Amino acid sequence: MDIFFRVVSTLSRIAGVIAALLIAFAVLVICDMVIERYVFNLTTVWQLDVVTYSVIATTFIGCPFVLLTRGHVNVDIVPIYLGERGRYWLAIFANLLALAFCVTLFVLCTKFWYQAWSKDWHSDTVWRAPLWVPYFSMPVGLGLLVLQYVADLIAVVTGRMAPFSLSHEEHVA
Repeated sequence: MDIFFRVVSTLSRIAGVIAALLIAFAVLVICDMVIERYVFNLTTVWQLDVVTYSVIATTFIGCPFVLLTRGHVNVDIVPIYLGERGRYWLAIFANLLALAFCVTLFVLCTKFWYQAWSKDWHSDTVWRAPLWVPYFSMPVGLGLLVLQYVADLIAVVTGRMAPFSLSHEEHVA
């Protein structure tokens, strides 16, 4: 089981690095677009698409890392006030609900990506980018997010992780 946790954690961290690199790449492309447009008076064809697709890919691919590091916004007033047992069951319920949502989204996005790939969809812009390439970030990111939710669920069930990452000592004073 430790190998599974390490593999999922490593994949989530790699996804986080890729997401950060995509943001940096988008910033460089925006700089290029500004220079080409306003310094050299050239038309920009591909830059806006690349930036848009990079930011969307960052969102999907970065999700597993955000879950791993608990970087998402939390409203933990209910878990704090619940007892240890209530916190445990709420964590199980919340993880299962989130997992079901992410699995559903993964299946739908995978079908959507496959449709774009098999039917050779292209963007409606002058650049005519093949859409399966940017759409691929959806099933990849959601697949890794599903794995991270499974790892978190197993960690809570087996006691490797405290529910909602709140230690037993944390309580309202």
